[in-house]
Amino acid sequence: MLPILAITMGDPAGIGPEIVAKALSHPETYEKCRPIVTGDAEVMRRTVGLLGLNLKINAVSTVKDARFTWGTIDVYDLLCVDVNRLVYGQVSAQCGNAAFISVRKAIDLAMKNEVDGTVTAPLNKEALNLAGHHYDGHTEIYATFTHTKKYAMLLADEHLRVIHVSTHVPLRKACDLVKKARIIEVTELIDDACRQFGIQNPRIGIAGLNPHSSDNGLFGDEEALEIIPAVEELTMRGFNVVGPVPPDTLFAKAKCGQFDGCVAMYHDQGHIPFKVVGFNWNAETGKMDSVKGVNITLGLPIIRVSVDHGTAFDVAGKGIASEDALMVSIDYATKMAINRMRN
Repeated sequence: MLPILAITMGDPAGIGPEIVAKALSHPETYEKCRPIVTGDAEVMRRTVGLLGLNLKINAVSTVKDARFTWGTIDVYDLLCVDVNRLVYGQVSAQCGNAAFISVRKAIDLAMKNEVDGTVTAPLNKEALNLAGHHYDGHTEIYATFTHTKKYAMLLADEHLRVIHVSTHVPLRKACDLVKKARIIEVTELIDDACRQFGIQNPRIGIAGLNPHSSDNGLFGDEEALEIIPAVEELTMRGFNVVGPVPPDTLFAKAKCGQFDGCVAMYHDQGHIPFKVVGFNWNAETGKMDSVKGVNITLGLPIIRVSVDHGTAFDVAGKGIASEDALMVSIDYATKMAINRMRN
């Protein structure tokens, strides 16, 4: 049987419902998985009409009532939005709460093994907090409600796969978080993830923190004190790792396939090269032609894959948002779910 994936609606004032509807309009989506949307059926019905898609909405209150048939979008209806008060592109507590409820339901279904994995559309952090849900984003919500202490963010797009030693912390603090134990921990996570994607003996490149990986101590000592000892221990334990690799060359090599995964020392070190590769801006139209790349939370007891872009309030409701990243997210979640089902 194909894996069942719970796909969250995202913030209904953003592009989440649009990219979900577009992704589920493709027959090939149903050839690889059985998707069910967690959110509000009326929002999805309105979105299908906005996009002019010939799709029906099947509102259900249990997974077993889903049809999983192309042409019909199954929605686990949480009745969480008053569409008469819904304004595209506007931050609101109603939409922040709806996005949160959609995520909570997806997590709950996965924890109860009613679905095999989850895929998340973007939410808005300001709206989330305005609704009284004080989290930095999806990752922290998942960690809280799956009771996970050790986790990490993985960005993936074709050859480029990047995990981070730290993410949402000030840059000054990020330098202090470059520790041997954490580097080993996230390397173990990305090695395991690559194996779930079907890569045997993945080659992992570990970035330095400082320019030129410190040039033997000229520009800092984090490499000598923390990163090199981590690489040595990982190598001794049988991991196929290289490092510290100067950050300004690591990602270029990985993009060309020299590494199966990269360990970045902090948020922007990993995010900037990843988005340069995956985000394609059209100077003539002043818009993005495509936004690819996915965000996978590793270390959880359940599968969570997400698009690596935001709610795009500036284009919400216009029907022009690209579903590319969501399609890739569904691909990754499917691969991971099938791997878990086999094991």
